[in-house]
Amino acid sequence: MLPRHHRLTRPQEFTAVLRGDGSVTGRRRAGTPLLVVHCAERTDSSPSARVGFVVSKAVGNSVVRHRVARRLRALVAARLSGVPASTDLVIRANPAAATASSRALGEALDTALSRACPVAA
Repeated sequence: MLPRHHRLTRPQEFTAVLRGDGSVTGRRRAGTPLLVVHCAERTDSSPSARVGFVVSKAVGNSVVRHRVARRLRALVAARLSGVPASTDLVIRANPAAATASSRALGEALDTALSRACPVAA
């Protein structure tokens, strides 16, 4: 589990990263067949990066969706120190993530992170 200060929790925070509003700048996204990473820099000065996950029903049933989310959360927790503070990330799982190995998910996450947030490599 990620600590609360590292999580996006409100729908407005997800919308700001995905669609933009006055609270974020420099929105970018990068995708792979397994996932899409949306990256935005917050205009406020925050001490830590925050991340949120979107795993839709297209990925699978409840058990599969939660398994994918848990695996992604563990992978992101290991890489969060490399993400600059005041950065918000939304990671959206594609249906292929349901059958991917953790190694493949990790490689896809690294690829997408390096393209969406160039400093976070």
